[in-house]
Amino acid sequence: MKRKMIFFDIDGTIVDEETHIIPESAIKAIRKARENGHLVFINTGRTFFNVTDDVREIGFDGYVCGCGTYIFFDGQPVLAKSIPHEKCVGIIKKLRECKIDGLLEGLNDFFFDQTKALCAELAKSKSDFEKRGYNTTRSWDEPDIVFDKFVTWTNEESNLESFKEYISKDFDYIDRGGNFGEIVIKGFSKATGIKFLQDYFDVSIEDCYAIGDSNNDLPMLQYVPNSIAMGNSTPSLFDKVSFVTKDIMDGGIEYALKHYGII
Repeated sequence: MKRKMIFFDIDGTIVDEETHIIPESAIKAIRKARENGHLVFINTGRTFFNVTDDVREIGFDGYVCGCGTYIFFDGQPVLAKSIPHEKCVGIIKKLRECKIDGLLEGLNDFFFDQTKALCAELAKSKSDFEKRGYNTTRSWDEPDIVFDKFVTWTNEESNLESFKEYISKDFDYIDRGGNFGEIVIKGFSKATGIKFLQDYFDVSIEDCYAIGDSNNDLPMLQYVPNSIAMGNSTPSLFDKVSFVTKDIMDGGIEYALKHYGII
């Protein structure tokens, strides 16, 4: 069997978003794929430090993080792209001007606007991070702030259009639904992460597989011919992929990998 590369999103794909549980069937299936000689990679919007130990312990060959802005393989980064400090400062100023809440995601830290009350969604995220032992004291006003990507939440007072216009030259805005957006440096995506590793390992696109559940997975799902949506995915993905598997807690990962003969 030819060696395949399989790329897995984290949230909603291998980790249940409600319970934060990784199904045992998914762990066994991913490990079996690797035993069978295939390469398995995380491909996530999370920055690298935010890939939790329970995910790492599954055993992956490497990690595509921050929507393609950071790639880790064989114990070291093989690609890393951050937003320059001056641009980070400008983004923060514009976020405040447009009354938009945001979580700024660095390689080693999260940054919160510590000067005001957080919106409900961001406050919950901060609380969840604290429960997981993360430092949530880093501020938007850190003198040396640098981050790789960021996510935003808007409300009725936000001027999202003005902000999107401001960032449009250098960044892509991914609508995650509702009032939630994800912003990534232009030229980087989950798809570019796959392309980089294709070249790195000399693996054809026909031997690449991607599994996801939300709109920020769309670039990688559209890039590979073997695209898989979880049964619990955003419904708009279903007609954009080659296969829809079962829900995450119903053995969806195992079902998909068996369907394609990977395990």
